[in-house]
Amino acid sequence: MNDAKPRQTEWNAGSLAGCIDQTLLTATATESDAEAFCREAAGFGFASVCLNPVFVPLAASVLRDSAVRVCTVVDFPLGAGGFSAKEAQAKTCIRDGAEELDFVVDLGLVKSRRWADLENRLSALNEAVKTFSASLWAKEPARKSRAGLPSVITKLILETCWLSDEEITGCCRCAVTAGMDFVKTSTGFAVVKDAGGALLPNGATVRHVRLMREAVGSAAGVKASGGIRKLPDALAMLEAGATRIGTSSGVRILRELDTLER
Repeated sequence: MNDAKPRQTEWNAGSLAGCIDQTLLTATATESDAEAFCREAAGFGFASVCLNPVFVPLAASVLRDSAVRVCTVVDFPLGAGGFSAKEAQAKTCIRDGAEELDFVVDLGLVKSRRWADLENRLSALNEAVKTFSASLWAKEPARKSRAGLPSVITKLILETCWLSDEEITGCCRCAVTAGMDFVKTSTGFAVVKDAGGALLPNGATVRHVRLMREAVGSAAGVKASGGIRKLPDALAMLEAGATRIGTSSGVRILRELDTLER
């Protein structure tokens, strides 16, 4: 799936909200936090809410009558669980009501430059979960009509702060060949330090978004995620080629836009 985006001059609250995956992935979130989060998101019309798998059933219930999709993360945040674990967790999330799945790439394969293995595993994973979701939704038409999709949307999280340009490009090409719908920059949870031990940025950058867009062309969407907290940051990512923004600051960003429009 490759979401179309308006030009920067055309942004309004509705079009911008439709590009945002409003995110709550903190480890300390409670059920009441997740419920309030989903109800707030429904009022703003975001593309999706992205929560940890434990909250997928709750989100699916709260958002049943909303156009906001339920997104969750798989094998998060390290991506080191292996193919079987990814597939099993993804299917559980789909049964619970997830409509979009953000998978963390197996960084060991990337760093080893095992591109054929990565492509084969992503292809098998993507095919397995899309076939499973399409079959489940065919049996339960209400799910299919709510999502407005033939099957789940799949996204591959690259963790760009740990990757070279060559590795980022390689991941993107594997994801496209595997049929995944999006590539995504970051989990936001990576810990990167300089030689002196000081923390370095771990989220999306305009340069990496441009590189990813160049690598996937029009064959996939690009999701910029990690450290995007203000309107200028979000617009810069969209202008660079992103079609989705993953952020916990979606409400703040829309309110900044509203202030500018007044």
